[in-house]
Amino acid sequence: MTFAVHGLPVARGIAIGRAVLVVSSRIDVAHYFIKADQVAEEIERVRTARNAVAEELQKLQASVALMGPNDAPHELIALLEVHQMLLQDESLTGGVKHWITDRLYNAEWALTTQLEIIARQFDEMEDEYLRERKADLEQVVERLLHRMKGTAAVLAPSPPRRKRPAEVEDDGGEAGAGAADAFDVPLVLIAHDLSPADMLQFKKSVFAGFVTDVGGRTSHTAIVARSMDIPAVVGARSASQLVRQDDWVIIDGDAGVVIVDPSPIILAEYGFKQRQGDLERSRLARLRHKPAVTLDGQKVDLLANIEMPEDAVGAVKAGAVGVGLFRSEFLFMGREAQRLTRLPNEEEQYQAYRRAIDGMQGMPVTVRTIDVGADKPLDGKSPRDDGHLNPALGLRAIRWSLADPAMFLTQLRAILRAAAHGEINLLIPMLAHASEIRQTLSLIDFARAELDNRGVAYGAVKLGAMIEIPAAALTLKTFLKHFDFLSIGTNDLIQYTLAIDRADESVAHLYDPAHPAVLRLVADTIAECRRQGKGVSVCGEMAGDVAFTRLLLGMGLRSFSMHPSQILAVKQEVLRADAAKLEAWARQVLEAEEPSELLPPTGG
Repeated sequence: MTFAVHGLPVARGIAIGRAVLVVSSRIDVAHYFIKADQVAEEIERVRTARNAVAEELQKLQASVALMGPNDAPHELIALLEVHQMLLQDESLTGGVKHWITDRLYNAEWALTTQLEIIARQFDEMEDEYLRERKADLEQVVERLLHRMKGTAAVLAPSPPRRKRPAEVEDDGGEAGAGAADAFDVPLVLIAHDLSPADMLQFKKSVFAGFVTDVGGRTSHTAIVARSMDIPAVVGARSASQLVRQDDWVIIDGDAGVVIVDPSPIILAEYGFKQRQGDLERSRLARLRHKPAVTLDGQKVDLLANIEMPEDAVGAVKAGAVGVGLFRSEFLFMGREAQRLTRLPNEEEQYQAYRRAIDGMQGMPVTVRTIDVGADKPLDGKSPRDDGHLNPALGLRAIRWSLADPAMFLTQLRAILRAAAHGEINLLIPMLAHASEIRQTLSLIDFARAELDNRGVAYGAVKLGAMIEIPAAALTLKTFLKHFDFLSIGTNDLIQYTLAIDRADESVAHLYDPAHPAVLRLVADTIAECRRQGKGVSVCGEMAGDVAFTRLLLGMGLRSFSMHPSQILAVKQEVLRADAAKLEAWARQVLEAEEPSELLPPTGG
């Protein structure tokens, strides 16, 4: 039966494919694809864990047998027997083997996937006793996962793809019938939530799109989704509970709708929309090498936001003239799954920044120092799990760095060393106080002194500050005394100005980049930088939203930094705009009580 789930559109386009569910577990489970030659090894890992758990249960049974009749209740003996039966049950072991062999899931992912499938079967049983056996199955799988914890391998390439529904011959007339054994079917990811580290792992794999139950338009899950340039919907509430493993799913990233088990008519309609989107992208691709200059001759710099050094290749391909934001915190994430030490050392960071410089082929790279906390924890665990009720207002970004000067100095030395090989700008996040500015500049000087003492070469860097706290936007003259340029992080600026948790879908409707207060802070920052002859850019999501391109041009902005996938669409708006004529209109928007009524429709 066809049904739809509604959420927030965060990455545009249409995706059609089979659902891949990332099932939550009571312990952390790594999700990654293995290589074909690792199948036997993963199956052996499951077999080894199963044998170990079986031995544990046998020892428990033996110890129970030694107890007196009053100490060993019949229920406990029966429970252990049930667990042994479930452990050896072919529906569990055979299913796990299927996911490893056919989908190239790692062993832990295969286990949780098969658990979810069998658990649904238990839920549908009429007999109450049998329904309650689901809890026993969950306990058995948890035992297996605990046995396997810490033995995960490194993320490997994506799995084989299968045929699209339109390509599959179908005897029954329903979408997807007879497709189970066909190849080249696109896969779409369905999850309750994905941490930035999870997204970084999946970024290296091929998914046609993804859906999460939670999240907002500018949560980091959404941001990385846009950088992957795949359709995505977040805040879809119960999607992970309603969608079943291997269901056919359509993700409408334009409307924020997820259609499950679509009929042939709906499939045909969305297949047409998908082809239209591909055609539009092909048209935009012709603008790649065209300079971004307005109709009245104003040159505009379109820069890229990247998460990893390897993203520089895509940035150049998209026509970026530099990197306006290298989110260095992603170098620090997802390391436990790769059996690496928790933090990258100076040499590892230095090599990463050098790769980004090399990838940009001589164009400038702006590296933001580590911005962790809130929705970007280092260890994949939310700060809320540690009792931090409002992590967005806690120890994060520069506050984190200043609290751990050894870690911060390591990063600063690596960035300074990389600057000897190309143009690097150093960007500091979340500054609000003059004392923080002084501490930061002092540590930068200290990092230079350390390199001098070691006789290590380093280069000059331009220093920049993020304007993402209203307090910073209201004290710009203090910032401009110390920094060469400012970069407006609209995602956090909106969050802090409007008191909205940008990762919370329950208040997502209040997250408004067109709020008069937000626009005034952005406009005043741009104007003050221009008055003082200092560089200014916008690196938040507003920079890549074509609904705001003309407004930002009218405010005087000439440097936009966004995900590479958004550059060509923004360039098209720039090429069609007359910046001088937009100034009066921009003033009119800033004075409006409801600025959004004067703007074009907001992009995804």
